[in-house]
Amino acid sequence: MNWGDGLAILGGLAAGILSGFIGIGGGTAFVPIMTVGFRFNQALAQGTSLAAIIPTAIVGGVTHVREGNVLLGPALWMGGGGVVGAILGALLAAHVPGLLLARVWGGFLVLTAFRLGQDAWKKANVVKALPPG
Repeated sequence: MNWGDGLAILGGLAAGILSGFIGIGGGTAFVPIMTVGFRFNQALAQGTSLAAIIPTAIVGGVTHVREGNVLLGPALWMGGGGVVGAILGALLAAHVPGLLLARVWGGFLVLTAFRLGQDAWKKANVVKALPPG
């Protein structure tokens, strides 16, 4: 094991914690870690992320099922759609230039951050408006 392996393990640990704790997809953390931290090209980072997410998603999903935090019907429908979408997306990504793929990914991250911030702002304002007690 070398320093790169250790850093990869730490990156996976951080992504797993974020995924399980706040519900983000592990790829939201894995892809930037690989592209910025390890200098992977975008397609390689995305493919590696998808393969690494499988065990993370299984463990996180099983934990949430045990805690009663899952509606199994919608989860199965979304999972089935996700499988089909992942196949189509991976085939599409293999034919898109890396720079364009990186820009699309960056735009997705910015939009996601904006939406999360917007939701948090709204919730904070609702809590402030509640009467004390």
